Amino acid sequence: MSAVLQTQAAKRWIDWAIIACMVLLAIGMLLPFLWLFSMSFRPVADAYKMPPSFLPPSLDFSNYLAVLNSKVPFVRIYMNSVLIALLVTVGQMVTCTLAAFAFSRLNFRGRDALFFILLVGLMFPAQVTILPIYLGYARVGLLNQPVGLALMYLTSSFGVFLMRQFMLSQPKALEEAALMDGAGYLKIFWRISLPQLRPALSALGIITFTQTWNYYFQAKVLLGKQDQMTLPLAMDVLRGYMGAGNLSVVMAAMSMSILPVVLLFLLAQKFVIEGITMSGIKN
Repeated sequence: MSAVLQTQAAKRWIDWAIIACMVLLAIGMLLPFLWLFSMSFRPVADAYKMPPSFLPPSLDFSNYLAVLNSKVPFVRIYMNSVLIALLVTVGQMVTCTLAAFAFSRLNFRGRDALFFILLVGLMFPAQVTILPIYLGYARVGLLNQPVGLALMYLTSSFGVFLMRQFMLSQPKALEEAALMDGAGYLKIFWRISLPQLRPALSALGIITFTQTWNYYFQAKVLLGKQDQMTLPLAMDVLRGYMGAGNLSVVMAAMSMSILPVVLLFLLAQKFVIEGITMSGIKN
C-alpha cells in the first residue's frame, strides 16, 4: 500500500515539474511579444530603459497614428499581404489536395518516382530558384506585381506530402464501393474524400497562410515599389537605413502586422494539431 502511495506521489511530482517547465517556456516565448506591444504604446526613449518594463504607463496610440500617417502606404501594403496570403492559401488547398488524391488513390506508371521527384523540391531553398523566376517574371511583366509573388506558391511539395499522408491514413472501403457502383474519380473525390479532409485542410490552410504572410526574401527580390510591397518589407522601410527609424513606430507596425496570424492560430490551433497528428507527421 505504501509503495503504491509513493509511486503516485512521485508521479505527481513529475507532473508538477513538467508543468513548471512548460510555464517557464511559455513565459520565455511570450515576453518578446509583451515587450513588442508594450513598446508600441511608449516613446522611443523607453526602448532601452533598464531594467526593462513590460507594462506601458498609459495607452498612447500616437505610434500607431504615426504608422498610418507615414510616407509608407501601410494600408495598401497590408492589403497586398492579405491578397497574397489568401491567393496562396486557397491555391495550395486546391492543388495540393488534388495532387495528393492522385498520389494516394490512383494507380499509374511512375507514380512513386514522380512523388519522389516532388519531394526532392523540398531540399532546394528559395535562393536557388529565385534567379530564373526573376528573369521569367521580367520577361512577362510580373515584376512588382503582388499577384506574381502569389503565383510562385500556388502549389507546394510540403502541402502535397501533408495531404497524401493524411489520405493514406483514411480507409478506402467507401471509395472502392463507390467505384464499383460506377462513380468516377472526380465524384469520389468531391463526395467522399474531400469531406474527410477537413482537419488536414485546416492545418494546411493555417500553415500556408502564416508562411506566406512572413515571406521576406522572395518579396524583397520581386517587389521593389513601395505600393506593391508586403508587410515584412514595410517593416524594413520603417526601420530605416542602419536602424535609424523610430523603434516605437516600427513596433506599432509590427503589432498590427502580426495580429491576423496570432488570432488565426489561436482560433484554429486545435485543427493544426489534429491535422498534423492524423497525417502522421511528427517532425
